[in-house]
Amino acid sequence: MSRIGRKPIQIPEGVDVKTEDKAVTVKGAKGTLKFDVLPFISVDIADGEIHVSRGADEKRDRAAHGMTRAILNNMVIGVSRGFERVLEIIGVGYRAQMQGKNLVLALGFSHPVEVIPPEGIELAVDGPTKVIVRGVDKQLVGQTAADIRGHRPPEPYKGKGIRYADEYVIRKAGKTGGK
Repeated sequence: MSRIGRKPIQIPEGVDVKTEDKAVTVKGAKGTLKFDVLPFISVDIADGEIHVSRGADEKRDRAAHGMTRAILNNMVIGVSRGFERVLEIIGVGYRAQMQGKNLVLALGFSHPVEVIPPEGIELAVDGPTKVIVRGVDKQLVGQTAADIRGHRPPEPYKGKGIRYADEYVIRKAGKTGGK
């Protein structure tokens, strides 16, 4: 059995979980998420816990077992607490500001970069060099943060660019001017 897959998921107060036709719906204070479970994985709800099990012991079943449990756990956490990623902008003249719900970045290009958040994602600016991405869907929060970072990834010589708050950028030595 999968070590992750066989662990039950505790359902906190204020979170409602329903299963119907291989689809799991999780409702909470922050929103609603839905996930279609693969046909060979079964999800049972009992005593305030979610249990995930698989039918056979084939490779695809084992692979999907732990993944399904992890996705359901992230859904429960997302609708109760939410997820966030913090990005830092480093570089002279690099800054971020909000225009309505959209994020406008000045990243040294000849034009400003405008980021339109997808449905269910909230962008916030904490100072001119800190961007916060919030949402209930962990995958969507991470993908949106990665898309923003992709406009100007950190470069190894001066460290300029957009990086995650907990990211360490390995620096390289520049050219030496000797003969």
